[in-house]
Amino acid sequence: MKLFQKLIAAPAIISLASGLAVNAAEINSTDLSDYSRTNNLVSLDNFKSDSLFPGDWAYDSLKDLTNSPRFNGDSVTRLEAAAELNNLIAGGEGLINGAQIDRLSDELGSELAIMKGRVDGLEARVNGIEAGSFSETTTMKGKAKFQIGGTDGVSDEAVMAAYFWEVDLNTSFTGEDKLNVEIETGNTPDTDSFLAVTDFGKDSADRLRVSDLNYTFPLGGWSITVGDSLDASKQFTGACDYGNTVDALSDCGTGNSIAVGGDQTISAGYDLDNGFSFGVGISADDGETTRGMFTAEGEDIYALNVAYSGDNYGLALAYADVDVATYWGINASYSPDGFPTISGGYEFGSPDSGNDTTQFAVGLSSDLGPGEITIGMGTNGAITDGEEELYAYDLSYTYKFNDGMSFTPFAFIVEGADGGDDTTGIGAEIGFKF
Repeated sequence: MKLFQKLIAAPAIISLASGLAVNAAEINSTDLSDYSRTNNLVSLDNFKSDSLFPGDWAYDSLKDLTNSPRFNGDSVTRLEAAAELNNLIAGGEGLINGAQIDRLSDELGSELAIMKGRVDGLEARVNGIEAGSFSETTTMKGKAKFQIGGTDGVSDEAVMAAYFWEVDLNTSFTGEDKLNVEIETGNTPDTDSFLAVTDFGKDSADRLRVSDLNYTFPLGGWSITVGDSLDASKQFTGACDYGNTVDALSDCGTGNSIAVGGDQTISAGYDLDNGFSFGVGISADDGETTRGMFTAEGEDIYALNVAYSGDNYGLALAYADVDVATYWGINASYSPDGFPTISGGYEFGSPDSGNDTTQFAVGLSSDLGPGEITIGMGTNGAITDGEEELYAYDLSYTYKFNDGMSFTPFAFIVEGADGGDDTTGIGAEIGFKF
């Protein structure tokens, strides 16, 4: 530039420089610093496309490395591409194409971090669930029942309701054994009332309690169960196929022999695989006291059982010595084609003192419409020789909504002693299995 031109341009340049200086001075440097620290700044990464397209180097690289059908000429999301890259890394591809994998990892680093966070979160949730669950060899099943009804002819004629809840926890340690724990609660009262007549639940006073604890294992072809609060008949086979409502008709009237109870017990069963089976049980009712097990002071139970099961019938026989009496019991069932299933049982008792006793029960059960109807009758408990014979009758209909839920309305009559009023009752029960 010539001197003349420089002289002419100088004022303009000075003026422009002065204006810029003034404007720069007017900018608040503190505000600029604050703004730079906010999240309002837009990174160039934000302008990345959410998808990769054919022709993008990352797309083409992953297509060559993975041979995945995902890269078929259509676009893929960056997360989908990161998933394919993650599979490559997990498969050791970085050991072969390290430089290319590193570059792809830089390109898709944000997406890989998102994926890792999601996986870590899922693992944490799974670990939390597993920490609060049963072991893999433990299963649980349970039931809950509600019953409501009323009677006349007893001292307490009010309409009453009660519930019963129970869970069974079963754990196997060898695949052939089973540790069983039963926990239950309920509020069935032990009074002269409707709920005392029906075969429903137990009175646990609304408190959870362990009702059974036992362990079953195989030994030389036998199945052996040992435990506390366990019936001596645990491994017995019965043949009664009648679902009663009145408690006195339970087990077709053989509750002291084929279904004999117990406490501290060893019960063993042997199945010959030809229909025949055998059972033996010994139990002590005072094993948790100083009277001891199997002593002269304690009350002990010794019982034997033999049974046969055919295609449409069954027969069972048992003997039980309950320390203060002995019992013989037999029950059977028969299911002829086109006719209701017939069940029945008879039990003979011989106490150490006093007269002998007898009791029996018979019942019919059959499909009817969408449910099953059951009708039965028998003695109202054991009848002592020479005393008045009292009988009980019941009728029920069970409708199953599904495998885990049922509804059963029922009615019963129990004869009164010495010519007194009969006890009649109606009610309903709803049950759940889970």
